[in-house]
Amino acid sequence: AQPFNDVAIAVVNALRADPSQPALDAAAAARLGLIEYIPFPDALRGKYQCYTQADLGALRAAGCNHVFADVQAGVAAYMAALST
Repeated sequence: AQPFNDVAIAVVNALRADPSQPALDAAAAARLGLIEYIPFPDALRGKYQCYTQADLGALRAAGCNHVFADVQAGVAAYMAALST
């Protein structure tokens, strides 16, 4: 499992104007103003699921041995597909 922050950073890196530059981390993206963190709303405290991970046990037991992409690779492929 990977946090949502990884999704945000993957989108930023996929959309950067100069892909030859090294990938940014969250701190660098925030310093550059590419992402902005806001306080978590009090109204959502206790109602937000911070962590989700699929249980692939049944899928694997059924014989599916597919290797899934990590967040960075999946987001990059999706962003590339959107731009075509």
